[in-house]
Amino acid sequence: MATVRQLECFVAVVECGSFTAAAERVLMTQPALSRSIRELERVVGGALLERQPRRAVLTPVGRAVLPAAQAALAEVKRVRELGRRAANLDAGELRVAAVQSLTLAALLPVVREWRRRHSGVELRLTEFASLDRLVEAMRAGAADVAVAPRPEGWTGPLRELGVEEFVVVLPAGEEGPGPGRRLDLRALSNRAWVHYEPANGLSTVVDAACAAAGFAPRVAVRTAQSSAAPASPPPAWVRLSCRQTC
Repeated sequence: MATVRQLECFVAVVECGSFTAAAERVLMTQPALSRSIRELERVVGGALLERQPRRAVLTPVGRAVLPAAQAALAEVKRVRELGRRAANLDAGELRVAAVQSLTLAALLPVVREWRRRHSGVELRLTEFASLDRLVEAMRAGAADVAVAPRPEGWTGPLRELGVEEFVVVLPAGEEGPGPGRRLDLRALSNRAWVHYEPANGLSTVVDAACAAAGFAPRVAVRTAQSSAAPASPPPAWVRLSCRQTC
């Protein structure tokens, strides 16, 4: 049986014209969106969309299914609205905890969409410099939901949102290893680094990555703010983080 999420993904691709734009709209990674479409195609018994160089177009099966999918989503929206009005869930407060490194890139676009959909619900956001402090706050009941890397030993409810990709930033005008190629951190062992203050959880990430490459970073500047690191001005520097599940 088709799920509401699968129908939402299908309709989003049709209305946005591409998988990339649809993934941004439904707040999913593109691989997850593609999997959802494939699962729906298995349910209906045929391909719904054809990928072309710059867009996705409906197949004959997709054209036949689209009106029913749109009607189903409209009915689901009506059910939600009726239920929320009856339960008085269009007012109140939602407390969100987040690590600082995720706020600008990942969370703020979601907050804007949340406010558009739930204007009567007050959203209270608290940022934490490290994952440990965020976990302590969650255990103490300081927030209703948290957005952060997966904490070790967490036994409460958890939903994987996607994978955050971090990068190494080189000085302006300096060439990197090239598109699609990985940078060997050992080549940066003699560089002066823009690093994070120990209180920032990314400090541990940088130290662990460098240690795995066989060296400790030589620090030129330390900052407590994740957004400040790329703007710091030592003569030769790099910034490093890692790939992590959120």
